[in-house]
Amino acid sequence: MDMHTPTHPVPEHTQPCCENTPLPMLAPARATTLAERLKALADPTRLRMLDLLTQQPAPLCVCDITSRFVLRQPTISHHLRLLREAGLIAGEKRGVWSYYQATEAGRACLIAVRALP
Repeated sequence: MDMHTPTHPVPEHTQPCCENTPLPMLAPARATTLAERLKALADPTRLRMLDLLTQQPAPLCVCDITSRFVLRQPTISHHLRLLREAGLIAGEKRGVWSYYQATEAGRACLIAVRALP
């Protein structure tokens, strides 16, 4: 027996083994959006910021957000930008100040995250 001969016969299948495997339900674009949102929420500071903004009846000034964290303003702005790019918050400029509020998607994501064990 040479080294290339199998020791056991390989069974022949008449049907592929994975024929009944279901296709993914998430469309690629939806999976990308969800992954971006999950990445944005994977940071404790951003999660707390979103929580803060969901509790506000009106948009909150960036200065009020900054005063509630132990981080410097540039770091706060960085976190807010990532949340905004993920569609979890919206911002608007009023004079020299920016005001932020949670979006409906942000509220829904926070509810889903809070439901995790």
